[in-house]
Amino acid sequence: MSTHTTTETTHYHVQKRRRAQFIEEWRKNHRTVVAHEDVETHPTSRGSRVGVYVGADGDRPTRTMDALVHELDPGTTSTTHRHSWDAMVFVVAGHGWSEIDGEHIEWGPGDSLHFPAWSWHRSGNAGEPGDATARYLTFSSEPLLETMGMAVIEDAGHTPWEELPPRPPYSEGRDGADPYAARLRRLARDQRARRSGRLHTSWDELELRNTPRGTRTTFLLDRAIGYQASGITMAMFEIGPGRAQSMHRHPGEAWLYVVEGSGESYLGTEPEGGERHPWKKGDLIVVDHFLWHQHINTDPSQTAKVVRIHMFDSLLETMRALCDPLVLFEEPPDHIRDAQAGDPTTIEWPPLQRPTWP
Repeated sequence: MSTHTTTETTHYHVQKRRRAQFIEEWRKNHRTVVAHEDVETHPTSRGSRVGVYVGADGDRPTRTMDALVHELDPGTTSTTHRHSWDAMVFVVAGHGWSEIDGEHIEWGPGDSLHFPAWSWHRSGNAGEPGDATARYLTFSSEPLLETMGMAVIEDAGHTPWEELPPRPPYSEGRDGADPYAARLRRLARDQRARRSGRLHTSWDELELRNTPRGTRTTFLLDRAIGYQASGITMAMFEIGPGRAQSMHRHPGEAWLYVVEGSGESYLGTEPEGGERHPWKKGDLIVVDHFLWHQHINTDPSQTAKVVRIHMFDSLLETMRALCDPLVLFEEPPDHIRDAQAGDPTTIEWPPLQRPTWP
């Protein structure tokens, strides 16, 4: 018995229609700035309150990363869970702790943490009633894993860490010149590295350095400072009073969380003729794919601090390789860049102080 499979139209027409429908639906979800007051938090079974800046669970779907806010009241401990994606954390208020595969880490405002893929983790606010609510942002690669059909989450309630199963096992490398032996060795090296990466950056350790874009900046979580993530990188930059970061563009989603200050961002398909979008402390700036953008501090007396997150190491580098020789990161020639940015050494940068909320 034979079967005959047909789509009743050509491969060409099916793909053309499917691509057009996807882009049409995707453009309906376009955002520029998500105001913090528009992010409603909801009680969860984990014991925390959670709100969605961007991500499918908040009706603002994304493709590679999401951005959520979490709140823990004094005396609250979340349930323990793990998932197939990794997440980066930036604390904006309160003091608390996280356990990551049994390692206890205390944190405060401005600290950053990494929850590696498949690591058991929970967080708590050890304060007494009347103390500050702990508030932190998470940026995860869940949308990317979901796109590939590999997003898995497991909640273990309040099971003690000692009773939980370890991360999925992997085979060590073996001798041999064949491709299978080579793959075993390569993936074993990768897993050993990923399971030994850094987990915490204290605000007190940060040192910001001037850049040619007119800002001073530092890594929060990145492979350059010992982290082993799926590709998400998190950095913070500070813009001088009345100054701007120079213009540039790149593919891939990028979020910018406003830690302190106020300003506006230019977004456009060309370096001129786009729109400026105002932002303030607690907002999330959404930089859509391959738009020219520039972030401006409109306050003449105070600096603005912004945490920038995007999927650089994995997705963007893969796109660069696949699209070569196309240039996937663009900025103006040096003389235009320098004119836009100004000389950051002329800025009297204030002492670095931990974030506050509200």
